[in-house]
Amino acid sequence: MMYGLGHVIWYLVIGVVAGWLAGQISRGGGFGLWGDLIVGVVGALIGGFVFGLLGIKTFSTIGAIITSTIGAVILLWGLRLFSKDRTPAK
Repeated sequence: MMYGLGHVIWYLVIGVVAGWLAGQISRGGGFGLWGDLIVGVVGALIGGFVFGLLGIKTFSTIGAIITSTIGAVILLWGLRLFSKDRTPAK
C-alpha cells in the first residue's frame, strides 16, 4: 500500500501528539519534538498491536491518537520497568 506525502506527514503529526500526551501522562512533561515523535510512532505500533489482540477497533483521527497514546504509555512504562534508574516521576 502506497501512501502520499500528506499521509506520512499526518502520521507524524499524530505521532508527535501521542508522544507528547504520553509524556504528560507518564512523567509530567514532553520529550522534545524528536523524542515525542519517536515515542508516538513506536507507541502507535504497540497500541495497534495491543488493540488488535483485544479486538478493539478505532476510527477517525481521535481514535488514532487514543491508540497511539495508549501504546506510547505502554512503551514508556516498559522502558521505565527495565531501566536502571527506577525513580518515580516527580
